[in-house]
Amino acid sequence: MSWFDHAIIYHIYPLGFCGAPKFNEGGEPVNRLEKVLEWIPHLKEMSVDAVYFGPVFESVEHGYDTIDYKMIDRRLGDNAMFRKICDALHENGIRVILDGVFNHVGRKFWAFTDIQQNGQNSRYCSWFQNLNFGGQSPCGDPFWYEGWHGHYNLVKLNLQNPEVCDHLLDAVQYWMDEFKIDGIRFDAADCIDFNFFKRIRQFCKQRDPEFWLMGEIIHGDYNRWANPEMLDSVTNYECYKGIWSSHNDKNFYEIDYSINRQSGANGGIYKNTNLYTFVDNHDVNRLASTVTDQRYLNTAYTLLYTMPGIPSVYYGSEYGIGGIHENNSDDGLRPCLDLGAMQNENTELYRHIVKLGRIYKAYPALRTGNYHTLHIRNRQIVYAKELDGQTVYVALNLDDQPYDMQFGTHYDGLVDAVSGNAVRVEYGNAFLHLEQHSSMILVHDNIVNDIPEEKPAELPVPREVHEGERYRHFKGGVYTVIAIGTHTETMEEMVVYRSDENGSVWVRPKSMFLDKKGDIDRFVKI
Repeated sequence: MSWFDHAIIYHIYPLGFCGAPKFNEGGEPVNRLEKVLEWIPHLKEMSVDAVYFGPVFESVEHGYDTIDYKMIDRRLGDNAMFRKICDALHENGIRVILDGVFNHVGRKFWAFTDIQQNGQNSRYCSWFQNLNFGGQSPCGDPFWYEGWHGHYNLVKLNLQNPEVCDHLLDAVQYWMDEFKIDGIRFDAADCIDFNFFKRIRQFCKQRDPEFWLMGEIIHGDYNRWANPEMLDSVTNYECYKGIWSSHNDKNFYEIDYSINRQSGANGGIYKNTNLYTFVDNHDVNRLASTVTDQRYLNTAYTLLYTMPGIPSVYYGSEYGIGGIHENNSDDGLRPCLDLGAMQNENTELYRHIVKLGRIYKAYPALRTGNYHTLHIRNRQIVYAKELDGQTVYVALNLDDQPYDMQFGTHYDGLVDAVSGNAVRVEYGNAFLHLEQHSSMILVHDNIVNDIPEEKPAELPVPREVHEGERYRHFKGGVYTVIAIGTHTETMEEMVVYRSDENGSVWVRPKSMFLDKKGDIDRFVKI
C-alpha cells in the first residue's frame, strides 16, 4: 500500500479560492495564494493528507489555458511564494498534488504565439493537433487547429510529437525538483495519448516510487487508464452521481449497486484500484446545492468517508457552502472564501467531517477493507468493511422517521464511533436504533472516543483561560487571548486569540485550546 491508498485529499481551485482577477492582465505578481498558510491548522484538524491544487501556472483566464508550465500565475503569486507554501505543507505532514493540464494550452502559450508570428516558418507547427494552413481558425488566425471539444481558446497539443512530450516531462521534473510535489492530477485524461501516460509513469516513478498519478475520467472503463502501466487512480464520477442521487431519490440501491459493481468483495471490476471519490468539485454543482434536503449532507459525507476509495473534500463544502453552474459560468462553484467567516456557515457539518476524518484514520478496514452489504432498503443501508480481522459496520438512515433493525456480528460489543454511544449486542446480533437522517459507524474498540480511566483523586485541576493572557503554542507561536465567547448553536465556550507575530485572529473551542497535543499542552501560559 502507498500513502495515497490511505489518504484524505483536500481540493482547492486556487484562482477562485484567492479571489484572483478573472483575466490575467500582466503586471507584477500578487501573492494571494499565501492565504493557504492560514488554512493549515484547519487542514490538520480535518486529518488531510494532501492538498490537490487546481491550476497554478501562468494562464490566460481560468488556469486550464496555460501560458507557461514553469511560472506560477502572477494573479496567485510567484515561484518563491509557492515554494514557501509547499515547504510549509510538507513540514506539517501534508503532501502536494498539482493539476497537470497536458491536453491543451492557451492561445498565448509561447510556441503557439511563435506560429502566429512566423507562420509556416515556425518550428512549432507540429506541436499542435491538426494544425494546417489550409484555412482560417474561428479566432481569425491564418491557419486552422484543433481546439479541445470545440473550444478554440484551448489549443490541443500533439502528444505524439516527442518534443512536446519532452517539454511536458521537463516541466514535471521542474515541479518535482523545485516544489517537491507528491503527485499529479491529469486534466481531461480521456483525451491524452496512452503512450504519453506510460512514459510519464516511468519518468515519475523512477524518481519517486510513491508519486501519485490520478486522471480525470468521466465515462468509460476506468481500467483503461488506471492500471500498472499508466495511472494509479482516476476520478469516480459514477459514484459521485450515485451518492447525491441515491439521497435525492431515497434509493440506496443505486449507490450500493455501483459500489458492489466496482469494488464489491465478490468480484468488483475495479477491486484492484483505489478510485478517487468525491461529492463535488470545481466543475460540478456543489453538494449543498445539489441535494434536495440539507439533512442529507451528513449522511452523504459518511458514505464518502466509508465507501471504497480515496475521499476528497472540495474547499468550503465541509461547511455546506453552495454553488451552481449558471449563465454559462463556473464562477459560482469557485468562490473566494475567508476561513474566519466559515464560523457563520454549517459548523455542525464541519464537526461531523472532522470526526469522520479521525475515524477514517483510526480504522484501516474503513480505508482499504472489503465491502459487504448486510441490509438494504430504499432509505436504509448497513454495510461492513473488513480487513485483516477488523470489521467496521456503517449504517445510514434517510427516512424522516427513526428506524430499528438488527444484524449478525461476531463481536460481543459495539460502539457508534460517531456519537460514542454503545450499541446493544445480544447472542450474536446487534440491535440498531437509527434516528432520522442519521449515520452510525460501529466499531468494537472505540479508539476515537476512548478516554483513559483515571481515579478521581488523580484528575488534574481544571485549567482556565482569561482575556488578556498570553500563551505559547506547542509549535512556538505566541498568542494573546482577546475574548472568551459562546458558540451560538452549541453554547460551547470559544477562545478568541490573536497572533503576536502577524496579528491574525483565531477561534477554537475552549476545551481544545486547553487540551493536550499528544503528551504536551497545546497552549502554555507565559
